[in-house]
Amino acid sequence: MGWFKRFKQGITTSTKEKKEIKEGLWFKCPECGHIVPKDEHEENLFVCQKCNYHDRIPSKEYFKILFDDDKYEVLFENILPKDPLNFVDRKPYKQRLEETIKKTKTTEAITVATGKINKIPAVVASMNFNFIGGSMGSVVGERISRAVDFCIENNLPLIIISKSGGARMMESSLSLMQMAKTSAKLTQLSKAGLPYISLMTNPTTGGVSASFAMLGDINIAEPGALIGFAGPRVIKETIKKDLPEGFQTSEFLLEHGFLDYIVERKELKDKIALQLRLFLN
Repeated sequence: MGWFKRFKQGITTSTKEKKEIKEGLWFKCPECGHIVPKDEHEENLFVCQKCNYHDRIPSKEYFKILFDDDKYEVLFENILPKDPLNFVDRKPYKQRLEETIKKTKTTEAITVATGKINKIPAVVASMNFNFIGGSMGSVVGERISRAVDFCIENNLPLIIISKSGGARMMESSLSLMQMAKTSAKLTQLSKAGLPYISLMTNPTTGGVSASFAMLGDINIAEPGALIGFAGPRVIKETIKKDLPEGFQTSEFLLEHGFLDYIVERKELKDKIALQLRLFLN
């Protein structure tokens, strides 16, 4: 028993070395737990290589995917959110806006840009979930409205990429009014004979799903996206019944006729360009 003597305290293993790796260099998939370097995850368009989980991305990443050579012009950045109701919850809405703009380096929950998708001129309005949960306030509605006017004036198709928790509570009824406003503007686009493609990503809920997100000439979605009005937990508590497996996912909606097709992110540009060519012809 006295033959063995410890010369070093503790056991040195590769586990300790891994803990010393700087944070922010790795992506861990929330769906399957697969870990890859962040640059590798970005190269795969922020899609998990193991389970195909489509990670949430901001508008600039969608613009990078869709627009030729990552060249585009951002529109309507001069229209900025205000605090008309002097709203206060845990903090003043005005302060929340200032902090969110500084943190996200975006000016609203939607960014509108125009450029070419496989040489086809188009307008893309993409939502930013990191801006107060992608919530729809009056400026979101106004930017969509002006995007429609821009499309009509320049004879361009419109693509809206939805990613939202719903209407922005800090603007109360002003947020709810955007549902009618955006729906009416899309009717004008339709009457002008211009196509509107709606892409729903994870999540697309509340007032956004109840208005412009489901009004596309073509409604498409990324795999596994949560799409619905109220959340599944709220619905389950209301109807007091268990919900079907996969309820409110892209795949469930496709099976029940609410979507035209599901598109992988790596195929997104070519699929949208093909659809636009069909409309143009």
